Amino acid sequence: MQNPPSQHPKGTSARVLLTSVFGPYAQDDEFGSRSINPMELYHNQVTREQGPFSLRLFHRSWGIIFIQHNISAPCAVLDFPTRERFIEELKTNQYDVVGISSIIVNVGKVREMCRLVRQHSPGSVVVVGGHVTAIPGIQHMIDADHVVKGEGVSWFRAYLGEPVDRPMTHPVIPSGFGFSVMGLTAPKKASAPAATIIPSVGCPMGCNFCTTSAFFGGKGKVVNFFEKGAELFRAMCDAERSLGVKSFFVMDENFLLYKQRAMELLEQMKAAQKAWSLYVFSSANALKKYSMRELVELGVAWVWMGLESPQNQYQKLDGTDTRALTKELQSHGIGVLGSTIVGLEHHTPENIASEIEHAVAHNTDFHQFMLYTPVPGTPLYEQVEAEGRLLPEVDLADIHGQDHFNFEHAAITREQSKTLLDWAFRLDFEKNGPSIYRLARTMREGWLRYHNDPDPRVRERMRQAGRELRHGYGAALFAMEKYMRRQNSDVALKIRELRKAMERDWGLMSRWANRALGPAVLWSVRRDARRYPRGRRIEPMTFFERRNWPEPA
Repeated sequence: MQNPPSQHPKGTSARVLLTSVFGPYAQDDEFGSRSINPMELYHNQVTREQGPFSLRLFHRSWGIIFIQHNISAPCAVLDFPTRERFIEELKTNQYDVVGISSIIVNVGKVREMCRLVRQHSPGSVVVVGGHVTAIPGIQHMIDADHVVKGEGVSWFRAYLGEPVDRPMTHPVIPSGFGFSVMGLTAPKKASAPAATIIPSVGCPMGCNFCTTSAFFGGKGKVVNFFEKGAELFRAMCDAERSLGVKSFFVMDENFLLYKQRAMELLEQMKAAQKAWSLYVFSSANALKKYSMRELVELGVAWVWMGLESPQNQYQKLDGTDTRALTKELQSHGIGVLGSTIVGLEHHTPENIASEIEHAVAHNTDFHQFMLYTPVPGTPLYEQVEAEGRLLPEVDLADIHGQDHFNFEHAAITREQSKTLLDWAFRLDFEKNGPSIYRLARTMREGWLRYHNDPDPRVRERMRQAGRELRHGYGAALFAMEKYMRRQNSDVALKIRELRKAMERDWGLMSRWANRALGPAVLWSVRRDARRYPRGRRIEPMTFFERRNWPEPA
């Protein structure tokens, strides 16, 4: 933890406002927002070239929610405000502390929000945290009283005079909101089918380009909020009761690396007969610590795994045949989101096409592509800066790995980097089809293998997956098949084969339902593609939540 200054004079009576940066986000503006970098994980970095089949949803700002639930001071969270809403909050309520959380690309908005606090709430102490604080000299770029690098709960507790080492309380956090795909918006209750669980922050693997690892102390450094499986189990039970969910997005950079904690969680799940599904991050070498049976019993339904070049030197792959591993995971119903870096130091115009093709050949359910990017605060940034290869003309708002290089590569030009990145996304879509189709294929593999499993928890989880496939995917596959037939007949045929197989699995009623509902979904897909060929610009809703707030006199 960064050493805080002397405590705030009001201590735990201080009124705190924690806020994310203001929107709108998916546009080019004077504050640094970029249309190419919307506030959407999937549409921005994973499915962005999949047209109307791109997944559209948002995730809350977990850090400020976590801080709010772990301090006893009266605290309000303002998430995804407009600039006007932020000003209104400053003018309407008197805050002693205003905390602003941001990533690096939004430093311009942080600067403006600091200015607005000075203008409209001059008595407030301004605290800035989040990855934006990794920018060298950030304290000279913004008008903040405190710049907090790393984990923020401990800092705020110390600043407000609270015990720093008391146990963490895990807030109940829906994993996403505003879900839409194929031109259709999910009902409000269905748009948050999972809860977010955050066991720790940081990444022990320490890849040189990794902002998460660098931000929380570097290679080998992790801040564990919950070290025991029983602690995680209690947090998951709370979320299950509050949200009615049975699925959990485990926001931990390498959750499976800590096998003892994972197996303790499994023991708790077995004892309570919990048929939960877990979406996790894991390195390939961590996955190898488990049998497929252990993963299935643990409820792992989806894993985000780095699939860097076979020529890379990163320890997390450790000689693993990642194509074989991906295929094996999928055969057990475990979806894979592969993540591949484009433009590594050894890449050249002569070898990079084959390396992108190698990544695409994994046929993962989803695939993220990112440019090799020296981001402030990382070892890669320090190395490239020392070598004089940073491009000074690149704005901080454009250092996000989804546009162009921000450094001089030995063999690939800045313009080529953008072309290659876009091609990687397109090739994945052309070869493997929509991610929704791929996910349905993997879910069916799991259902076929385990729907009669002797473990009642596994059977129940497969029953839930089968219900989703039977009622949610048939009409979508019908629409995908008809839409793709004109532009990619090979993919359309694969989708048709899956749809036919699923209709055999679930009988005549399934086939009738697909043919009844499929044309309506197809109409929606075509309308969405016609109206928004590059994807509709959408913005997250604003959230305002108070905790420990005093009753009005």
